[in-house]
Amino acid sequence: MVLEKLGTSLKNTLQKIAKSIFVDEKLLNELVKDIQRALLQADVNVQLVFDLTNKIKDRIKKEETPKGLTKKEHLINVVYDELVNFLGKEQSKIEVREKPFKIMLVGLFGSGKTTTAGKLARYFAKRGFKAALIGLDIHRPAAMEQLEQVAKQANVPCFLDKKEKNPLKIYDEFKDRYKNFDVLIIDTAGRDALSKDLIEEIEKVSEKIKAHENLLVISADIGQAAQKQAEQFHKSCNITGIIVTKMDGTARGGGSLTACAVSGAPIKFIGVGEKLEDMESYNPKGFVSRLLGMGDLEALLEKAKEAIKVEEAEDLSKRLLKGDFTLIDLYEQMQAMKKMGPLNKIIEMIPGFSQMQLPKEVLNVQEGKLEKWKFAMDSMTKEELEDPELISSERIDRISKGSGINAKDIRDLVKQYRMGKKLVKMMKGSGGDINKIMRKFKGKLPGI
Repeated sequence: MVLEKLGTSLKNTLQKIAKSIFVDEKLLNELVKDIQRALLQADVNVQLVFDLTNKIKDRIKKEETPKGLTKKEHLINVVYDELVNFLGKEQSKIEVREKPFKIMLVGLFGSGKTTTAGKLARYFAKRGFKAALIGLDIHRPAAMEQLEQVAKQANVPCFLDKKEKNPLKIYDEFKDRYKNFDVLIIDTAGRDALSKDLIEEIEKVSEKIKAHENLLVISADIGQAAQKQAEQFHKSCNITGIIVTKMDGTARGGGSLTACAVSGAPIKFIGVGEKLEDMESYNPKGFVSRLLGMGDLEALLEKAKEAIKVEEAEDLSKRLLKGDFTLIDLYEQMQAMKKMGPLNKIIEMIPGFSQMQLPKEVLNVQEGKLEKWKFAMDSMTKEELEDPELISSERIDRISKGSGINAKDIRDLVKQYRMGKKLVKMMKGSGGDINKIMRKFKGKLPGI
């Protein structure tokens, strides 16, 4: 998970509120200290941390508890609101308004611009836009080759000239072909520092291209130094947004996020892994919800839309409501989940499930089982897939020999199917209360 330590610390803080009998000065002071400790460990600026916790204390002391809420609920709401404000307030989306819509990427050497260009191309292509990459990094060795490889992975065209040393000439060389695309993503040169020659080159390229979006790509591992970089680039290049890369696996991510949030330019995307799919629209509300273990339904739905067609989802929903649930349905769900990303990332987006704090080993086991179950299903007959109750011990032995999958794993698959079918019935009768359902299922799901 992105900023896993920070998320765990904040979740523990909320659990402390939930378990407390009274909301008093002692609890408030403990809460403030816990939040301060968590944010400082995530490399957030000390003054910003104190400003945030002072706001939380002031609001709790001065505000009346709204009708319909308990003091505990109000305290949690205040923490959530102030963290959202702290990390950027509102979501800032990119709207493709005209064709071709030009996005220019700027940043220092090693910030991940070229990989991010590929991620952006994949992002827009998945949303039905015809995207292309343009390579204007004439300084970094092998920059053009890397962009070429990234373009192949993203399955989009790439315009570049490995011999030309003038970025303006490279841009003009393919000008007649740009009108065939909805989105153009321009990868520019970086440097080890924001030097005078870099600024001059960016200004010339920016004047030539007149991009609709000038996005600064900045690495999360630089921590609080992100603010100075963002402000300098903003001043020099009039950036319209920021993409924070390498947000996975760094304790300094909190520092870079908050530093960017106060720089004057909105964060548009965050990079959460090395694959081209590992980039998310940055939504402060959803991001904070995930950190606090409340899930992020909006991000989950966006991933689901990419993985499964609306018509297929509606058809599956209708069948589930009727009580029709076969291994074919489970198979389709598994394929869709695989496209959505690693199970641990999906779990943290589901309200209720994200608060369960399932051990990593459990999630890894489940990931491995999905692969095995998929092979087992390929060795089943159509009748067995449609009516898994037919799968006897003899049939399990046959499926095991045909697929090379252990008989125990196949029995787990049948068990998972039965639990899934039971879950559908329970969902209809529980009003969707996930906690009530999970209490009944605890210890019964394979691998949990």
